[in-house]
Amino acid sequence: MTSSYQQQLDAKIERIRSQFAEYHPPELEVFASPEQNFRMRAEFRIWHTEDDMFYAMFERNEAGENKKVVRIDEFPIADKSINDLMPVLLNLLKQSEVLSKRLFEVHFLSTLKGEMLVSMIYRSALNEAWEAEAKPLADQLNIKIIGRSRGQKVVLSDEFVVEELQVFDRTFKYKQIESSFTQPNAQVCQKMLEWACSSVEKSEKDLLELYCGNGNFTLPLSLKFNRVLATELAKSSVYAAQWNIEQNQIDNIQVARLSAEEFTQAYNAEREFRRLQEAEINIQSYDFETVFVDPPRAGIDDDTLKLLQGFKRIIYISCNPDTLHDNLKTLSQTHKIQKFAMFDQFPYTHHVESGVLLEKI
Repeated sequence: MTSSYQQQLDAKIERIRSQFAEYHPPELEVFASPEQNFRMRAEFRIWHTEDDMFYAMFERNEAGENKKVVRIDEFPIADKSINDLMPVLLNLLKQSEVLSKRLFEVHFLSTLKGEMLVSMIYRSALNEAWEAEAKPLADQLNIKIIGRSRGQKVVLSDEFVVEELQVFDRTFKYKQIESSFTQPNAQVCQKMLEWACSSVEKSEKDLLELYCGNGNFTLPLSLKFNRVLATELAKSSVYAAQWNIEQNQIDNIQVARLSAEEFTQAYNAEREFRRLQEAEINIQSYDFETVFVDPPRAGIDDDTLKLLQGFKRIIYISCNPDTLHDNLKTLSQTHKIQKFAMFDQFPYTHHVESGVLLEKI
């Protein structure tokens, strides 16, 4: 596996270097992943035969057709705790007709801290008999279980796990809610957080963060700035971010439930938002110098790019090199790349996470 991982990593490095060469970035900093047990999430179909059931995934040909069922008995790329739990859980499910009948999918969410949440998805409604058998199973395995079927969600204890990520000499706690976005490769995520923090000096000025999610980057970056205003639209992520801020006893962050486009309208005084008034957020009171962005795969819209051009410093983390490359056509008119990084969040796939620090020319 070592040689094949290194070959794939080398190919990604070459691809990113050549793709961004026109922007004359500094030397690419490369952050590799562990070769095994790096994924903190795994999702499997449950395949039923006449006398058995097993975890499965679908394999397609290069054209994306001809789905083939592949039996999965172990999953080396997933966290060790997921691999350890998979056969034990499956054997116990097989012993219960109530828990195995019409079971369609099983999703695992693990943490470096050692917590585990298992979502079991069914093709038929869940009743009291299901709860009566699922609760002792959760206790026996020391895991959290959620049952789902169409229009139904049964939470036996919590619908989240708590992760702990180490950033230099400080540990941060994060609530990760089932079915909400979290970074899948926690060990590489820690490297991304350290890279972002090392990209800025301690400042008396304020930080703006767009697309903050559950506050993954917000928490460690807040230690570098006077105040932080972070924006996020998804309610569950805003709720998790508020919980994370409180749990980590950080008092200089405000979270605004706005999209990046809405923030741009509010910042430019084109539109007023009751959400800002209710949260007692006064955008004009901030003294921004640095902006941090970690946008979705589609990248950043044109109005927000124009907004970013007004900042002295931009830290841009991207899960899609193509949209980052495209956005840099605009940003490189006003800014120059000072740091350039690649984070191998997704080994054995073509996906790659990258980061740039941009300073105003």
